[in-house]
Amino acid sequence: MGGFSTLQDIVDFEQTPLAERGLPTSTYNVFETGAKKFGSQHALRFFMQAAGNKYENSVDFSYADLLGEITQTANMFHALGVGKDDTVSYVLPNLPQTYFTLYGGEAAGIANPINPLLEPDVIAEIMNHAETKVLVTLSPFIKTDIWEKVAQIADKVPTLEAVLTIDMGQYVSGLAKLVVKVMTRKQGKESLKVKVMDFDATKAKYSRTSLTSGRKIESTDVAAYFHTGGTTGTPKLATHIHSNQVIDSWIAGVSVDNSPNTANLLGLPLFHNYGAIAIGLGNWIHGVTTVVATPSGFRGDGVIDNFWKIMKHYNCNMFAAVPTLYTSLLNVPTDGIDLSFIKLTTSGAAPLPVELERQFTEKTGIKILEGYGLTESTSVASVNPLYGQTKVGSVGLRFPYEEWGTAIVEQGKFVRWCEVDEIGVVALRGPNIFPGYRDDFHNQGAFFDAGDGGDRWLNTGDMGRLDEDNYLWLTGRKKELIIRGGHNIDPKLIEEPMHEHPAVALAAAVGRPDAKVGEMPVCYVELKPDATATVAELLQFAKDNIGERAAIPKEIYILDAIPLTAVGKIFKPELNFTLIKDVFGADLAAMDEVASYTVEAYGDKRLGRVADVTVKAAEGADISAVETKVRSRLGLYTVHTNLTVN
Repeated sequence: MGGFSTLQDIVDFEQTPLAERGLPTSTYNVFETGAKKFGSQHALRFFMQAAGNKYENSVDFSYADLLGEITQTANMFHALGVGKDDTVSYVLPNLPQTYFTLYGGEAAGIANPINPLLEPDVIAEIMNHAETKVLVTLSPFIKTDIWEKVAQIADKVPTLEAVLTIDMGQYVSGLAKLVVKVMTRKQGKESLKVKVMDFDATKAKYSRTSLTSGRKIESTDVAAYFHTGGTTGTPKLATHIHSNQVIDSWIAGVSVDNSPNTANLLGLPLFHNYGAIAIGLGNWIHGVTTVVATPSGFRGDGVIDNFWKIMKHYNCNMFAAVPTLYTSLLNVPTDGIDLSFIKLTTSGAAPLPVELERQFTEKTGIKILEGYGLTESTSVASVNPLYGQTKVGSVGLRFPYEEWGTAIVEQGKFVRWCEVDEIGVVALRGPNIFPGYRDDFHNQGAFFDAGDGGDRWLNTGDMGRLDEDNYLWLTGRKKELIIRGGHNIDPKLIEEPMHEHPAVALAAAVGRPDAKVGEMPVCYVELKPDATATVAELLQFAKDNIGERAAIPKEIYILDAIPLTAVGKIFKPELNFTLIKDVFGADLAAMDEVASYTVEAYGDKRLGRVADVTVKAAEGADISAVETKVRSRLGLYTVHTNLTVN
């Protein structure tokens, strides 16, 4: 059975205890089982380039091949000294070897995916916190600086004993291969204190048939550390155990009715749980083919332009995306391709604007199932029902065997459960909920006891409401709420109407620091290609369409491109920091006693928004008096300020 229509379907499904479902005991056991069931069927297909018709040139692995590659990789790590409590980190784009490393790493020890777009020092902090023993990364390659980043920090990780490099040139051919060889030869490999080896050549030396370690992987063994929660302060590493990943990926597949001999297009980054677990493992546990689109995923050259052709060529009946992809696909012609072979698409990682969903489905006929998940729930925690009512704007129904609710929580303590449609903190518990962060510091406030005699509940930090049918409607994160004079404004009250403007592709509402009311709502917009709109027009549209007067933005800023994270989420902190610098700068510029100044803004886990301000006093001005005046003015804002006056 797969797919659900109502909450009652989920309750009926749960009548079979999870222990009787016969699920694999570990992520490695998923691949052992898959090889027995699906043997020669395609498990993984990868294409390096998408421009023109190059997307047709794929490197393919059967289920038997995939088990062999993961086994070899695990045996290689074991030979390098990786035990069940040792960490294998990777800094990689989307490649077959990325999956081999993730699940081979989990079979030998603990895997630690790292975002390759992070700055070198942040990568080093994560590796040090994870106590990385082996690192897998790229060899020098054109148009990527991954090796250069690793070379800067490898010797700064005392626990690191070996670096394995992957030559991406193996996936190009002809003249392109020659060009790559010539260009990368000039870069060379910097001399590191640790040994550097070729991943594929080293892996080839080891057995493909069984784990030479003889390890018996327990369901409660730690499988991975996934970095989450920003890039400042102590790295926040979420611990996943094997049963978390097996159960969550299995339920994710059941919820969208995954079945053998179907295919799913993967363009999400493999350092993030959505692509690594829900899509990868969620496909393979059900016999589905994963088609990996280029090292850069959906951002790869030619992927968007050829999207529907790629889907047709590989007969992919579904794909998973983030909202920004749907915005891009609205501008891609279908070229007469009948899209009826596509069963569905799922959306996650960020709220899906209602108007965007309407326009996409109207154009393509494809049903978008919006879901909800977080690293702490392993990956996905809910989705709109495949066969039941899709409530656009909600994130659907809970997963089977999972519990959820919305609660009033004060200072980390449970007060009571919310009534129907009452907004509270979203709380989860179940077999897919992680056991906690690697550092106990981050576990403070992450869970609460509801006094019901059961397990503790995960405090997600997300705000939401459950309607009469138990669909969850997210209303924002506490930290994203715009607080104007004590009045909480949900950014969605601004963003949803602005997305309905015919010229707007993306909208992001944030709070601008205000000395009188704390924050004033403003909105950044990105226009659709070839569309035009003036700030005056957009402001009038906001006044006419935003239902809450206090939420009407005081300013609208048009950007060429709204900043996004590597996963495709709108990166609101960057917008917040820009506003802080602008507001503080305007105040300082208006002071005659100030000759010059600098303002740097950033986020801090303990202090929240922080501004480092350096002021040079005007000639003849009393430095102490200048400091008093600047501090008294900037102190009116709800921003922690570090002030230096000279």
